Amino acid sequence: MEKAMIRMRMSSHDAHYGGNLVDGAKMLQLFGDVATELLIRRDGDEGLFAGYESIEFLAPVYAGDYIEAVGEIIKEGNSSRKMTFEARKVIVPRTDISESAADFLEEPVVVCRAVGTCVTPKKSQRK
Repeated sequence: MEKAMIRMRMSSHDAHYGGNLVDGAKMLQLFGDVATELLIRRDGDEGLFAGYESIEFLAPVYAGDYIEAVGEIIKEGNSSRKMTFEARKVIVPRTDISESAADFLEEPVVVCRAVGTCVTPKKSQRK
């Protein structure tokens, strides 16, 4: 099955709450981008996100964290594509050491998991 991954740093603009906490919706935005890539690879079209079956927020995300979001198509219908997603924290800032210090996590921290379904209408499928 198809897999895709995106990695990005959460900025101070992503922090929505006190203590530089990033809104969980940002993880869903990343999952949407991963889903779009999966649909383009599979169908040659961006398709549409129909909905989530489950979403679990498992650990906090802060400005400065690097998040890796991965997704995989696990089931296909005529136009539907069921996908699983996982967001992992892979780098954390270490402002206790200096303003620019950071640590690469040998063991990534899973911050969010989800299962969702996207649809690429038959008329839009090119593959």
